[in-house]
Amino acid sequence: MSTTSCPLTPETTPRYVVAVRTLCEFTAKAGDLDLRFTPSPTAQEGVAGHGVVTGRRGPGYETEVSLSGMFDGLRVRGRADGYDPAANRLEEIKTVRGEAVEVPDNHRALHWAQAKIYGWLLCEARGLADIEIAIVYFDILSQRERTLQERFDAATLRAFFEDSCRRFLRWAERENAHRQARDAGLVALAFPHGDFRPGQRTLAESVYKANVSARTLLAQAPTGIGKSIGTVFPVLKAMPSQRIDKLFFLSARSTGRAVALQATAHLRDVRHDIRHDIGPDIRHDAPGDDRPAPLRVLELMARDKSCEHPSLACHGESCPLARGFYDRLPAAREAASTAPVLDRESVRAIARAHDVCPYYLAQEMIRWSDVVVADYNYFFDRSAMLYALTALNDWRVSVLVDEAHNLVERGRAMYTATLDHLSFRAVRQSAPGMLARPMDRLNRQWRALAKGSDAAYETHDTAPTVFVDALAQLCGAIVEFMSANPGQHDATLERFYFDALHFLRLAEQMSEHGGKHSLFDITRTPRLRSGVNAQLCIRNLLPAPFLRPRFAGAHSTSLFSATLQPERYYADMLGLPATTAWVEVPSPFHAEQLRVHIARHISTLYTQRQQSLPAIVELMAGQYAARPGNYLAFFSSHDYLQQAAAMLAAQHPDIPIWCQARGMDEASQAAFLDAFVPGGCGIGFAVLGGVFSEGVDLPGDRLIGAFVATLGLPQINPVNEQLRARMESGFGLGYAYAYLYPGLRKVVQAAGRVIRTRQDRGVVWLIDDRFGRTEVRALLPAWWEISPAPGPSTGQSGTSMAGIDNFPAN
Repeated sequence: MSTTSCPLTPETTPRYVVAVRTLCEFTAKAGDLDLRFTPSPTAQEGVAGHGVVTGRRGPGYETEVSLSGMFDGLRVRGRADGYDPAANRLEEIKTVRGEAVEVPDNHRALHWAQAKIYGWLLCEARGLADIEIAIVYFDILSQRERTLQERFDAATLRAFFEDSCRRFLRWAERENAHRQARDAGLVALAFPHGDFRPGQRTLAESVYKANVSARTLLAQAPTGIGKSIGTVFPVLKAMPSQRIDKLFFLSARSTGRAVALQATAHLRDVRHDIRHDIGPDIRHDAPGDDRPAPLRVLELMARDKSCEHPSLACHGESCPLARGFYDRLPAAREAASTAPVLDRESVRAIARAHDVCPYYLAQEMIRWSDVVVADYNYFFDRSAMLYALTALNDWRVSVLVDEAHNLVERGRAMYTATLDHLSFRAVRQSAPGMLARPMDRLNRQWRALAKGSDAAYETHDTAPTVFVDALAQLCGAIVEFMSANPGQHDATLERFYFDALHFLRLAEQMSEHGGKHSLFDITRTPRLRSGVNAQLCIRNLLPAPFLRPRFAGAHSTSLFSATLQPERYYADMLGLPATTAWVEVPSPFHAEQLRVHIARHISTLYTQRQQSLPAIVELMAGQYAARPGNYLAFFSSHDYLQQAAAMLAAQHPDIPIWCQARGMDEASQAAFLDAFVPGGCGIGFAVLGGVFSEGVDLPGDRLIGAFVATLGLPQINPVNEQLRARMESGFGLGYAYAYLYPGLRKVVQAAGRVIRTRQDRGVVWLIDDRFGRTEVRALLPAWWEISPAPGPSTGQSGTSMAGIDNFPAN
């Protein structure tokens, strides 16, 4: 057995180089979109399967045959799986799981196209007149081969190769022209507003320098300076010189993504006739040019918000938009590539015109877009699509992380897995008979954990080996069942399988890292009839080990927010590189714009909340009487909020009020914000840390003040106490990392709703005596000046403290 290489004679330097698989994925996929779950081998199983097949071949059989060919400036290269010179037979080996597995038509078309391309490259390299091509499907379970084979003459294979290359080249030539025009347009691109707002220039220069030096940047920039356009613009300016392929703008909220789309629209439409610079490193004199900047912008939406037929399964036998998807995709892709902005509505309109799925059309267009606007999870999650495509295609990407303070909690959620016993019981009751034994085995282990202690909450550094083994055996049995019955699709069983697989992968990584970043916990709750329900969780506390490779995979990442202090906290939590740059952008606002008062005579500690209500209500009513207008009042919980709102309504019925409710949908949220009309009067009650405490823009007199009746400290509970202990062990700042920093960040974000422009004037009341303490005051914005508060206890009494760890929590 040997590995051979077939080098080509030196030729003209190619204009393009493309892998065989990439070429075929573009030109050869045909038929339906079929996303029915079919168990497939892992990467390791695939490699092992290839080894089994090639090991069965006779002497002289060649493996991993390196091949390359040219057509009109396009070099196509790759490695054929195997070639038998004696039989003149080229083999393309594909591993499957289960003999009954039916390979989807679009996959089979791709496999044949790859094999035929390799067939021609081999014919050309070795002067063969014809060749036998075989596609070998190897079942890793039965270890048997199923072969499709056909003999082709060289002329037929050459025609197929050249036709594929022509189709790809037409697109590649146009893409190359777009890239050149894009880069030329970006070199001449002018800032759309003529000049920067105060602070915006500092932010833009910092982001530009981070991209030029290929570094990560952590930027604290105040609300209201235009952070979106102030970060997008410098990245676009850096793209030509740094050969950056794509910009990913990531946000935790739809409002952030909407602002990013608006910013790119301004930049795309600006004319290039303004002399402009944003610092000594990127000064330019732009020539007159009436063309808009050629920039393709794509918005990625979640599947549940994109699907046209949510009640239908995603395959051609069920959904009309999946039927023949790949046959209609080229025309849809062509139309989409001419649209400068592919937001949700644009993608939907193009998809409808071509009868294709909008969700998967958007995924296809990632490859052909310059700017992608998406949620955090598309780059930072375990199965993140943007990160995977970046690695696969060797893209050079710049990443902007909007409202980056949210990435800590979102990162923890991405790398946490929970399994609930009641949900498993439902899966078990409806499961097929062949899964009964492994399910019973897992159920016994689960019940043993449930009965293992009387504690309602219990933690361990690693997941119990016997439970993990039983779960792994059940997952293996589920895969075997699905492999043997590919036509049966049980959505509940499949969902459990994916959840269990996520749990197993995190359990494995816990063992690798000795439980330093995560813990295994059991939450026990009584069942109605008997026994207890045990919820099992691998809970991530420190997302840094998982996020660190994501930062390494980007050319540059800029994380920005109005609340990123202290910087060490975010560097530790997110796993930022040691070379990360830090910038704190000065606020454009002045102390006279915002009166900040501390109500030192009120305590909002949980044990004193009932006593606090009369004083809070009178304070709010007094402020409203002194200056009627629109206010937001933030409380630590819905219950506290409702009690305060009810008392205010009863004692001051002349003050209009409206309240955030639990589980508000988008329409209800919009109605809540619509109540803040210009020139209006009233108080909106909201929960601190909820949807109305950040990302809300109510400029002018739509909002003139805020009351924050809490420090926002997370609730003291077993989970947060475990977090505190872990942060103390790792960083020596357990209380600050687990409670104080996250709480004060929410307070500052909420107060930041009041002053949005340099013309705004307003007031903020910080309602709790603890706001007067030195440690808390140090975490408030530097441009704030605390004004003496009218009313009782306006002095500084009671503000000393021995140490931060003695600080009482909410």
